[in-house]
Order: sequence, then structure tokens, then C-alpha cells
Amino acid sequence: MWFHIDPSSGTPIYRQIFDQVRQAVAGGTLRPGDRLPSVRDLAIELAVNPNTVAKAYQELERAGVIETPRGRGTFVAETTPDLTRAERLQRLVPAVERLVADAYHLGVTDAEVIRLVEERLAQRRRGRNDE
Repeated sequence: MWFHIDPSSGTPIYRQIFDQVRQAVAGGTLRPGDRLPSVRDLAIELAVNPNTVAKAYQELERAGVIETPRGRGTFVAETTPDLTRAERLQRLVPAVERLVADAYHLGVTDAEVIRLVEERLAQRRRGRNDE
């Protein structure tokens, strides 16, 4: 697959898997209904403990990104969780706070942050239009 795990990054490996799957879904690399590798297969591929992959998959399922129908495998979820607009926006607040803090510490201007976000959103839209 396309995972890149960096054991020296300081970010737990399960979180790296979680983040990469979420980004792949958001970017259109993974689409609803796509099958993910089994816990065992991904653990072998990444040379990590299967419990690490299982934890990432559990967190992804809890977040509504993937679904694991019993005995069928692991798939990108067909639908997003039923949340109100306010709840969806509230879920973004921690990520925005991290982005703002990181930008400040890196000396990135507000305009540069906005430009980066707009570029990523445009990439996501282009990915959807490729369907």
C-alpha cells in the first residue's frame, strides 16, 4: 500500500496510520467501499505489531471513516456519521487550533496558511471531479 510509517517521528504509529487513512479518504485516494488490508496483512507490510494496526482501525471506525462488517473485511465507510452542521464544525476546532499554533511557531503568516488551506481544498475538489 501507500503507508509511510516513521518510528522516530514522535507520533504514535497507530496515529500515523489513522491520519494517513483519513487523509487518503479526504483526498479521494481511498473512496467509499474501497477495501483496506486486514489488520494482519497491514501489520506484516509495515513491520508493526498487529495490535497497533487494530487500534488505528478501531479509532477509524469510531470516527466513522471505516466500517468492518463482521466476517467481510474492512472498508471505507459509505456514509459519514449523522451529525449536525454545528457538530461537524466543532470536530474541526482541535485541528484548526493545532494548525494555528503550528503556523505561529513556524512563523507562517495568516495569508500563507489560508493559501495552503485553499490549495488543499482545491486539490480535494479536483480529486472528486476525476470520478
